Amino acid sequence: MSKLYIKTFGCQMNEYDSSKMADVLKASHGYELTADAQEADLLLFNTCSVREKAQEKVFSELGKWKDWKAARPGRVIGVGGCVASQEGESLARRARIVDMVFGPQTLHRLPALLEQTRRTHQPAVDVRFPEIEKFDNLPEPRAEGPTAFVSIMEGCSKYCSFCIVPYTRGEEMSRPLDDVLAEVASLLDQGVREITLLGQNVNAYRGTMADGGVCDLALLIHILARLPTLGRIRFTTSHPAEFSDALIEAYVVEPKLASGVHLPVQSGSDRILGMMKRGYTRAQFLDKIRRLRQARPDLALSSDFIIGFPGETEEDFEQTMALIEEARCDAAYSFIYSPRPGTPAANLRDTVPLAVKQQRLDRLQARIRQLGEEFARKLVGSTQTVLVERTARREGQLSGKTPCNRPLNFDGPESLIGQFVAVQVTEALTNSLRGRLVGTA
Repeated sequence: MSKLYIKTFGCQMNEYDSSKMADVLKASHGYELTADAQEADLLLFNTCSVREKAQEKVFSELGKWKDWKAARPGRVIGVGGCVASQEGESLARRARIVDMVFGPQTLHRLPALLEQTRRTHQPAVDVRFPEIEKFDNLPEPRAEGPTAFVSIMEGCSKYCSFCIVPYTRGEEMSRPLDDVLAEVASLLDQGVREITLLGQNVNAYRGTMADGGVCDLALLIHILARLPTLGRIRFTTSHPAEFSDALIEAYVVEPKLASGVHLPVQSGSDRILGMMKRGYTRAQFLDKIRRLRQARPDLALSSDFIIGFPGETEEDFEQTMALIEEARCDAAYSFIYSPRPGTPAANLRDTVPLAVKQQRLDRLQARIRQLGEEFARKLVGSTQTVLVERTARREGQLSGKTPCNRPLNFDGPESLIGQFVAVQVTEALTNSLRGRLVGTA
């Protein structure tokens, strides 16, 4: 039986794409996934180009695979994802062991690329943006537990000055409503109880409807909430400029919509937000958060922050710290700015010393940790509705997530996996909660 190994870097979209690669190759060639790269007949590297030196990391990783290729010349190596989209044919020229190069929008063509490289003994490259074709050619969705991701849109049309995504994943493209509903229905039939809707800017979703109308994210949530076996709805990642009044209202009227929101702000300085071309001001962001908390008082807020954007002053950074306090961000992905080749910001003169950037990042992350710990402590004593996802590391315990996306472990029988249960939080730990099962939900 042929074995497939996939190494994935990057966001949840990349994780979703990797799962689809496995589905496509299992359906076409019978490949079975393996966690041992050295026993694989086909090795795929699904890449991310958001962070600094992403390309170098790819070639470094490929260097480790060189000996495996030499030991078994028939072994096939492919590189997909955003670095592949960015580099194209030059990637195969630079790394001679690479047989296939494919982008996020052409992963469905992997079977054809595989056959091509086997036939010609030359690298097969396809990094085009063929719009909706990808989803039309994927196998039926396959559930792996009670939770599942559903990609409802791809690409990004915001063109923030620091971001490479529009150039590697293409412009925003929404899937038709009926296609999304069909995928969700298939997953529910397989026992899924919680769906996470995915997109680079998921709240920019504009899916065509059978009657010719357009469905936005708020309407999609209302439609999905009517499905009786679907117990919880999440979505990520949002853009503040697209967070509509209708979407905020959904938090009032749809209890199935989870209470965790990930809303990347990047900076608390209007000057820096303008240079980033984010399309909103600090006041507009904070107003959305204020109204979200009115709609859902138990809201958990996570965000993204870029520290040390070119020209960031101490005053700019202090405005970011003040925004964190006012918004009460309890979790965040935060990084030191790194220029991405081909983006407008890459041409800006970077005047912030690395030591200053690191000091600012450390201070921001420390405060976010404190706010996260405060948020977790407030949950102690509360009863949370938890979807049991799996057994926990500790024997006899189960694990799931609260509506606000906090991991919660508790004692219980494995027969509860896939069910919603009521758990009273008894302890707040560094990265998770502990609780006591009090009943079914």
